[in-house]
Amino acid sequence: MANSVGWGIIGLGNIAHKFAKDLSLVHDAALMGVASRSLVKAKAFKEEYKVPYSFDSYESLLRCEEVEVVYIALPHTEHQEWSLKAMESGKHVLCEKPAGMNRSQVESMIQTSRKHKVFFMEALWSRFIPSIQEIKKSIDAGEVGEIVYLHADFTFFGLDRNPMGRLLNPALGGGSLLDIGIYPVFLAYLILGIPDSIEANAKFLESGTEVQVAMTFSYPGAHALLFSSLGTNSPMRATISGTDGTFVIHPRWHEAEGFALISDGESEEFDFPKVGKGYTYEIEEVHRCLSESLLESPLWSHQNSLDLIGLLDRVREITGIRFPFE
Repeated sequence: MANSVGWGIIGLGNIAHKFAKDLSLVHDAALMGVASRSLVKAKAFKEEYKVPYSFDSYESLLRCEEVEVVYIALPHTEHQEWSLKAMESGKHVLCEKPAGMNRSQVESMIQTSRKHKVFFMEALWSRFIPSIQEIKKSIDAGEVGEIVYLHADFTFFGLDRNPMGRLLNPALGGGSLLDIGIYPVFLAYLILGIPDSIEANAKFLESGTEVQVAMTFSYPGAHALLFSSLGTNSPMRATISGTDGTFVIHPRWHEAEGFALISDGESEEFDFPKVGKGYTYEIEEVHRCLSESLLESPLWSHQNSLDLIGLLDRVREITGIRFPFE
């Protein structure tokens, strides 16, 4: 495809499949290479998505000249290592969230982006979907007054998963907070910024894996109530209330295709259908930034990623969430 951006994917798990499907919906994107430590998996992925190149080592993909941008779809604990190696190889990087395990890791990734003059962004894809973008614009314009209350949760039942897998294994950074709790924390940060104080409590398995976190972020004149859990299925609505109105983001709020605005006792519905799963918008943002020779996105900047991981670090400190490798 003429003038297309060549993409590569490192790590070929479930989210890589979702990403590849959405990448095919972006007109100026071309998936050129995929890499897995399993050659069988890499070849199967290549055949399914008609990818020119497949590799059984991540280093080989980084040497592929047709790959301009690398999507890092590995477990949390490998995000830093392979983002750094990709950027040191001259590749632009879109790294799955959380960008790193802690603030220090994210700082190193940003420094490497700037040193090698390559683009780097955390794949906080919900930031770019139409519903969230529209709500953010409306709030910034003062359409619901001053925000005084926010509620968001993210849950699913995952306690029956493989205890050695990514989700429940502490050695792989498993647990609810970094995997799904990051979404409610992101929404509070996007709308209200950095809180003055944080209260949090967590629930742990005997293995030491955290599986549930309840958080209260306090701001001048506002509170955010946030929750993540691997032990239940909630409707996953989000509510943002201001002095002049309330946004109710429909389930599942992080990938919503609409919301309600409640004001003066009346409710108005707004529909914002997504293209694909919703990853198309972050892909398009990467392309836009590359076309302008930017090293970061103004919509989800390096500082935004630092702030977000800083909040997650603070919640971990309060609740005692620790990993074996720390």
